[in-house]
Amino acid sequence: MPSALVTTPITPDLVRGALELEETPDGLLPHRLPAWARAQCSDGQLAMAESQPSGVRLVFRTRATVVELETVPTKRVYVGAPPRPEGLYDLLVDGRPAGQASATGGNTVTIDMSTGQAEMSSGPVGAVRFEGLPGTRKTVEIWLPYNEITALVALRTDAPVEPAPASGRRIWLHHGSSISHGSDAASPTTVWPALAAAAGDVDLVNLGFGGSALLDPFVARTIRDTPADLISLKIGINLVNTDLMRLRALGPAVHGFLDTIRDGHPDTPLLVVSPILCPMHEDTPGPTAFDFSRLAEGKLAFTASGDPEERAEGKLTLNAVREELKQIVAARAKEDPNLSYLDGRALYGEQDHAELPLPDGLHPDAAAHRLIGKRFAAHAFAADGPFAGAGD
Repeated sequence: MPSALVTTPITPDLVRGALELEETPDGLLPHRLPAWARAQCSDGQLAMAESQPSGVRLVFRTRATVVELETVPTKRVYVGAPPRPEGLYDLLVDGRPAGQASATGGNTVTIDMSTGQAEMSSGPVGAVRFEGLPGTRKTVEIWLPYNEITALVALRTDAPVEPAPASGRRIWLHHGSSISHGSDAASPTTVWPALAAAAGDVDLVNLGFGGSALLDPFVARTIRDTPADLISLKIGINLVNTDLMRLRALGPAVHGFLDTIRDGHPDTPLLVVSPILCPMHEDTPGPTAFDFSRLAEGKLAFTASGDPEERAEGKLTLNAVREELKQIVAARAKEDPNLSYLDGRALYGEQDHAELPLPDGLHPDAAAHRLIGKRFAAHAFAADGPFAGAGD
């Protein structure tokens, strides 16, 4: 007879990569921004992005051969667009891939991109189950889907569970856009920051927020107040996407963002990364718009709706952002030796686009995530790289 499963309460010491856990009617909801920060912005895009648990994982020690996690996922459906892939849960055993699963049930948000309206429908609790695990004492990690809001309901196993001890690895806090959040990566452990973290043997806190890397002061204060041995900021694409500011505002905003982080992490290695190649916005300003001609064909794609002539008015392009970031970091680095800059095109550039084009014109696919993660790790964690030395 198989052993009966016992339920272990999901407590903060079992969860890594989240900055806060909220008790909700659906279960325990991981957040990647604290409540005080969420209260300073009512934007629905940010609310969705920060509550999608990219980089968040349950980590515990056990001899269990069966592990079951009940959740309430919130999935998205776009009217007229092809169905989005199911969110995946990645299982690691002692750091090695050991299974994948998707949760059934859950809530559904239906979004009409032509009107911006969204409608929520509720669904039942879902579950993912992993069987046949070795009966030895081991560290188990369950990485949550990067693209589904995931309320944690119950953890069930056929052997006792205890929190895993601290790994002793350095903590790497990364902030960026949807590309850092996950975009079209194959699974939560193959989002490029997760791949880079594994290669660099560091513990990841991923503050990549789809559509929402906008130099918000509350994000800078969150980074300031969060323990970290290494920090990286990938800045630019969302500033162009949203047409949020002009060149006049960009420099002071970047300086202020960095100043705030340095208030809490004065000597932490801090790497500023400019945008990867995105041909439609290299020299054409935003805002970014849905390409409804492609949507009519059942394909989700984006287009630049700005005019290159508007650069004279200070509208931002990726090339303009890169030049500004490079100058800012060079000037500050004279008095801040732990600050460095990386041109994002070293992670994904023209030749890469020829071989691995952005499927929707904006986001890298799974193969490009692997490439970006490998290149970032090779640069940042090299013996002479910006993350080679000790942290705080």
